[in-house]
Amino acid sequence: MKQILEGSNAIANIIRLIKPAVVSAYPITPQTHIVEDLAKLKADGKADYEYVRAESEFAAASIVLGSSATGVRTYTATSSQGLLLMVEVLFNIAGMRLPIVLTCANRGVSAPITIWNDHQDAMTVRDAGWIMLFAENSQEAVDLHVVAYKIAEKLQVPVMVNVDGFVLTHTYEPVILPTQAQVNKFLPKYKPKKGTYLDVKDPITLGNFATPEHYMGIRQELHDEIAGSQELIKKEMEKWEQSRKSIKSIKSKVDVVDTGLVEYYGAKNPEVIFVGMGSMIGTVKDFVDNSKGRVGVLKIRSFRPLPAEDIIKIINKAKYIAVLDKSISLGEEGVLATEIKALGNNIKKGLRNSKPKIQSFVVGLGGRDITGKTFERIIELVKKRDSKVKFVG
Repeated sequence: MKQILEGSNAIANIIRLIKPAVVSAYPITPQTHIVEDLAKLKADGKADYEYVRAESEFAAASIVLGSSATGVRTYTATSSQGLLLMVEVLFNIAGMRLPIVLTCANRGVSAPITIWNDHQDAMTVRDAGWIMLFAENSQEAVDLHVVAYKIAEKLQVPVMVNVDGFVLTHTYEPVILPTQAQVNKFLPKYKPKKGTYLDVKDPITLGNFATPEHYMGIRQELHDEIAGSQELIKKEMEKWEQSRKSIKSIKSKVDVVDTGLVEYYGAKNPEVIFVGMGSMIGTVKDFVDNSKGRVGVLKIRSFRPLPAEDIIKIINKAKYIAVLDKSISLGEEGVLATEIKALGNNIKKGLRNSKPKIQSFVVGLGGRDITGKTFERIIELVKKRDSKVKFVG
C-alpha cells in the first residue's frame, strides 16, 4: 500500500523490517526523528532489537562496532558534527570488515553553525572505507537500506546511506514499504561466516596490530573489495527492483537510463548535462521537463564506489558538463567535480568530436535554495570560456 510518510518514519520502519539485533545512536538534528521512531517502535512492542542509548556519537559508533563484531546485524544513524565525532570509529569499522549500515541525514558542518542540508559531512569521511549511496527521495531511501544490508553482509564492508536532512527526513512523501515477507526473501537472517566474528569457542583477532609489511596489503584488500563491488551492487539493485514490481514506474517523455549505480534523465542528445547527488536531482528533473533546451541530469547514486565507466559513457554525449556539489574542498572546488574531472581524462573525444567541458558549481551550502533559476544561471556560466569553480545561489 502507498502511504504518506515522513522520510524519517519511512526509514525507521524499513529498519524495523530488516530486523537488526542492536540499534544504537545519539540524537542530532536532522537525524533525530529516525532514532526517536526506532525507540518508539521498540517501546510499543513492534520491534525486538536491543536499543542502546549512547552518550555521544563516538559511543554509538563504538557500540555498533562491538555488537557487529559478535556476529549480529546492527544499525546506527547520525548527521554532521555527529558523523565527524565518529570518524575514528568509522575507519575501525571498515578496517575490521564489519557489515554495519549507517544512515547519514546530511547536514552542513560548523562553523558557522547550520542545521540545514548539504553534503559536507559525508564528503569529509569519503575515504574511511565505506560504500556510500545517496537517495533522491524517500522511496529510494527505503529501497537503498535493504540493498545496503545485502551488500554489506555479502562483502563484509560497511555501507552509508545518505539522505538529505530536512528535505527528505522531515518532509512527507508517498512511500510504498515492502512487506516483511519481501524483506525476508531478499535479506535472510544474517549468518556470518565462521572466523569473521568474535567467538570464545573459536578465538580470532579483529583490528590487530599490523607491521608495515602487512598494513599496506590489508588496506589494498579493502580498496579492491570496494572498487570491485560495482557489479554486485548492480545485481542486488536489480534483484530488489524485480521483487518490488508492484511499484509502478512513472512514464517519462525523456530518455531514462538507469544502471543501478547512476541514472540519466533528459534529452537523448543533450548539449548540457548536470551531474549531482541526493534530493536536488528531483529539482533538476523538473527543470529538465520544463526546459526547451537539450539538457539532462546524471544522478550519482553510488559515490563509493564511483562508477567510472557508467559516468563516462553518459557524459560523453554532451558538450558541457555542470557538476553540482553541495560540498566544497576549500581552496579547490566541489568534491564530486574533482572526481568527475579525473574521469574526464579518460575521454579521448566525445560524440561531438571534442572533449566535453567539465566545470564545478557549488550550490545549496547550508541549505541555500536550489531553483530553476539556479540551473538557468549555471547553463549561462558553463558555456563561457572561464572554467573556475563557481558558487551559485
